[in-house]
Amino acid sequence: MQDIVNSDDLLVELLVGGNHEAFQQIYEKYWFRLYMLIKSKVKIEADAEEMVQDIFVDIWERRHRLEVADLKSYLFGAAKYKALNYIKSQVIRRTYQTERMELDRDFDSNTEHILALNDLHNAISSGIGELPKKTQDIFRLNRLEDKSVKEVSLLLSIPERTVEYHLHKALGVLRLHLRDFSLILCWSCPFLF
Repeated sequence: MQDIVNSDDLLVELLVGGNHEAFQQIYEKYWFRLYMLIKSKVKIEADAEEMVQDIFVDIWERRHRLEVADLKSYLFGAAKYKALNYIKSQVIRRTYQTERMELDRDFDSNTEHILALNDLHNAISSGIGELPKKTQDIFRLNRLEDKSVKEVSLLLSIPERTVEYHLHKALGVLRLHLRDFSLILCWSCPFLF
């Protein structure tokens, strides 16, 4: 076919019939303009080239059922659509990456907090384990089970002053045992102070 076929309508008609030369002429006529339009929107040359190629591959694959009233409008509309989809996908990707980074950061922060609280819990359990049995029982009832001094006194059938003595003794030992965790204790375990 000669290059004298300038009518887009005739080129589309020939393309629908499967004419390779008509497709080649459409490609040569519009490729660069479509590329420049897409590149102006997406800024990445390789991505712009790929999108233009996708437009022409799609036209060739759908050539037998192609219904185009105005080839130029059709091609530039397809280019704008490709660029818009690309930009949307980039925004979604960036949003996802940002959210993922925030989740990872929060997870790391929460993980550190959980590990610190586990260490604290282990240190408290170890400190309580070093107390005499009676002092452990009184401490657990009062501080961990939230029983009042009076309730502990009645439960264990001992004077309230004895309960207070054992609590004072337990808190003194735990404060020494947990001195490395004092900051965490202030925030996490106010029941000890």
